[in-house]
Amino acid sequence: MKFERHFPKVVLAGLLVCLTGCDRERPHTGNIEAAETLIGVSMTDAERALMLEDIHEQRAAYDALHALDLPNDLTPALRFDPGFETPPPADPEWAKVEGITNPVGDDVIPFLSVAELGALLRTGLLTSEALTRIYLDRIHEHDGTLHAVITVTEDLALAQARRADAELAQGIDRGPLHGIPYGLKDIAAVPGYPTTWGATPYREQIIDTTATVAERMEEAGAVLIAKTAVGALAWGDVWFGARTNSPWNPEIGASGSSAGSAAGVAAGFFPVAIGTETWGSITSPATRNGVIGLRPTFGRVSRHGFMALSWSMDKVGAICRRAEDCGMVLDAIRGVDAADPTTVDAGFSYSPATSLDDLRVGYLANDFSADDYEQKTVDNALLDRVRAAGIELVAVALPDMPIESMSIVLSAEAAAAFDTLTRSGLDDTLVKQGRFAWPNVFRAARFIPAVEYLQANRLRTRLITAMENLFSDHALDVVLAPCFSGNQLLATNLSGHPALVFPTGLDTDGMPRGLCLIGKPFREGDLLVVARELQGITGEQVRIPAGFQ
Repeated sequence: MKFERHFPKVVLAGLLVCLTGCDRERPHTGNIEAAETLIGVSMTDAERALMLEDIHEQRAAYDALHALDLPNDLTPALRFDPGFETPPPADPEWAKVEGITNPVGDDVIPFLSVAELGALLRTGLLTSEALTRIYLDRIHEHDGTLHAVITVTEDLALAQARRADAELAQGIDRGPLHGIPYGLKDIAAVPGYPTTWGATPYREQIIDTTATVAERMEEAGAVLIAKTAVGALAWGDVWFGARTNSPWNPEIGASGSSAGSAAGVAAGFFPVAIGTETWGSITSPATRNGVIGLRPTFGRVSRHGFMALSWSMDKVGAICRRAEDCGMVLDAIRGVDAADPTTVDAGFSYSPATSLDDLRVGYLANDFSADDYEQKTVDNALLDRVRAAGIELVAVALPDMPIESMSIVLSAEAAAAFDTLTRSGLDDTLVKQGRFAWPNVFRAARFIPAVEYLQANRLRTRLITAMENLFSDHALDVVLAPCFSGNQLLATNLSGHPALVFPTGLDTDGMPRGLCLIGKPFREGDLLVVARELQGITGEQVRIPAGFQ
């Protein structure tokens, strides 16, 4: 039996019969007794004997389920709803770019902001087709080193760019993203191109649907230039083609799983990109590559057409070089989608006139002072600079809960999403194997009892309330946090709160470092303001890696 290579046989004898229905022998009380060691429940001989017939019927039910085709995009009937209050409709405002002239050389253009590129397009100093070719040339020149792109969508990009130019010539302006190239994480479907999920079993997969986010980017006039590299099944930076590397040091992985989106933005392959996060997959690569990543509120953006990993935790967001650019992308892709029942109608507001004086900022004091926090000295010095600028930082703490224990929610949902892969044995073809890789996690998660999965979600309800109280009790708008100290990354992904990571400089090895901002539900505009203002105070903007300038 396939699982026997990974788990002790004494445990498997009970669990595979009692829980998964993989063994065809009729269960007996010894099976149940062995299984008790993993589920943490002790029973008597009489109790075990009494349930034997029920266990046999349950195994038959599993067999019936296994006989069905349950595709990855089939959503469970149980739906996660954080119950957040949605703000009314609003129209964001963007900073104006005045007096821009055509930069000298194609080495400058790739690192301009969306607003600056838009000004060049609208004044006729640059065409979308020319801009697209500049980015295509950079991909062809540098991606052999970075492996940030799985598929270059050149024909589609040039067609979309020519249409954008023709529309601007006719006076049709679709908004700030009109004519702007972008990268799309390769777990989002686009007809006619592979959607590989970064994984060997799916490298030739073509899905005949268009992800809602891709549709909305096209409606906004954006130009799809590449399907970006993703760690296999959205974990890490290793995919079937290679490891995606950071342009800051190609000897170091770009982190994941939105590895290609972040590395590509940092290297100037495209000014903006789409990423996804379930537990750090925007935050981590944005930090490693020195760019800005915005993870929206759960329910803000449709996941239709994206690979499902965790139906109650997956979120689609933007990775860019400027905070406002992330806001422009979010404004284009947000909104209700009938194909994703978790989406809600919530307003999005932002104004360049808003400042830190209009907002109240807290910080996770315990996380900034943790002994195992590598960037403690540097980041606390940054906090002192913020205070010296007259900004009050209110000390707060995350809710005191066993947050790590709730990670079984992700493990169980991911194992269900890839049940067929595990049972087929094709999980062995994934490049990354070992304890901390999806094949092992999928197998182990099959032994999470349904009762404990539900208990974790019940505690999750309490976590959401506690997170809301953290903001309301201190009248906070935003909370500043280390990205990887403490449990805020898992806590906020479980609760569904939005977050933004922004660069704060380079460490002693010359690699980017960053900090996270946690926001109130559907108040991503506040995150953009605070990131913009803090970068102004510290003087730390998004830098260009050496060798890519």
